[in-house]
Amino acid sequence: MKYIEFGIGNTWLCRTETELPGGTEYEEKGIKGPVTYHSAYFRMWIGRTVFYTRYKR
Repeated sequence: MKYIEFGIGNTWLCRTETELPGGTEYEEKGIKGPVTYHSAYFRMWIGRTVFYTRYKR
């Protein structure tokens, strides 16, 4: 399974995290394909308040 993340605080501003069947995972800089869209979510912190929105296909 692949996850694409954008944001300040990650290793890179845009990264792809890949989880392998054995439970290991690794990160790569940028968007690495092929990517299949299943869902997306957005989190934003303002002080101690977190805003969260999820979109699922």
